[in-house]
Amino acid sequence: MKTPFKYLLSASALALSMAWAPAHADIKIGMITTLSGSGATLGQDQYDAFMLAVEQKGGKLGDEPVQVIVEDDQLKPQVGVQIAKKLLENDKVDLITGIVYSNVMMAVQKPILESETFLIGSNAGPSPMSGAQCSPYFFSTSWNNDQLHEGGGQLATNQGYKKMYLMAANYQAGKDALAGFKRFYKGEVIDEVYTQVNQLDYSVEIAQLQQANPDAVYVFYPGGMGVNFVKQFRQAGLFEKVPLISASTIDGSTLPAMQDLAVGAMTSSPYSPDLDNAQNKQFVEAFQKKYNRLPSLYAAQSYDAAMLIDSAIRKVKGNLKDKDAFRAALKEADFDSVRGDFAFNNNHFPIANFYRVDVVKGEDGTAQLKTKGVILEAHKDAYSEQCPMK
Repeated sequence: MKTPFKYLLSASALALSMAWAPAHADIKIGMITTLSGSGATLGQDQYDAFMLAVEQKGGKLGDEPVQVIVEDDQLKPQVGVQIAKKLLENDKVDLITGIVYSNVMMAVQKPILESETFLIGSNAGPSPMSGAQCSPYFFSTSWNNDQLHEGGGQLATNQGYKKMYLMAANYQAGKDALAGFKRFYKGEVIDEVYTQVNQLDYSVEIAQLQQANPDAVYVFYPGGMGVNFVKQFRQAGLFEKVPLISASTIDGSTLPAMQDLAVGAMTSSPYSPDLDNAQNKQFVEAFQKKYNRLPSLYAAQSYDAAMLIDSAIRKVKGNLKDKDAFRAALKEADFDSVRGDFAFNNNHFPIANFYRVDVVKGEDGTAQLKTKGVILEAHKDAYSEQCPMK
């Protein structure tokens, strides 16, 4: 009987992580990410960037040896829960990081946080977790889902588009995405369409979009969904007729598969490889040298997570049993972020900038991401006032 590819991939990733596992690791870090299916490129970026940080620190974080145990959630919430329980009960990890998709995050956060284990999210940011369900054991180096797309709404408003057509995958992050967009968009939403997660063919929806005749379209399709949508949008000849704005659809993880097909699109993003700060410059150079590709926002957020953990472990001198002290050290966010200015709000989500990043033709003739300025500066999410933490 042959072993399914997805399990081979997970086992391979685990083997790679164990290369950094010293014989008597003082600190165990569990990483839950997506390493198979349409979201595999996103999860691989999370993993690669985190391990790059560990490598740069000599196999340590906070001057303490670490063992990173990576597991593939397969983009299935029930699998994520099984993994979380394994990491907590069998591996007895000291903290957990990662998690790409919000449906997985909503499933795994309960057993993790109820065990009073710190969870350092580096992508998924479900809105319930930033409001009334905020937790003293949860920190995010990415964004609240709505917050990510509020920049898209502001961008569409800045461009003067009066009629917008909205599309997203039908799950927690998709619903949060369009809610966030509408919060900052000042024009008319003429339709709001939700499609199946991992849908391959968007021809029917694209035809309906064309008939609606909007000023522009805003979409949220991460991973392989975004690749399929953009290719079909281009094939339908709509790039020249309907401006395309997105977030987490055209980024460093998907642009290599789109190339020229995405040129001309506008994105709202918390990160771009060309951000002009010293930490980002060394990160991009190191990531590109090691993996022969530019880092995506998923990589950037995971690298920040490693650096946040590094700073907090150092402050408590490796004593993670003092949870109050470790929480205070995390809250300080005393690290250089590749995103630039970075601080935590009361709900432990970032206060950070969101940028307009366009897809352009580079000097070498390839499609590239180019920052065109700040859309929202030092931006806080909309749910922090509902969080009882101060």
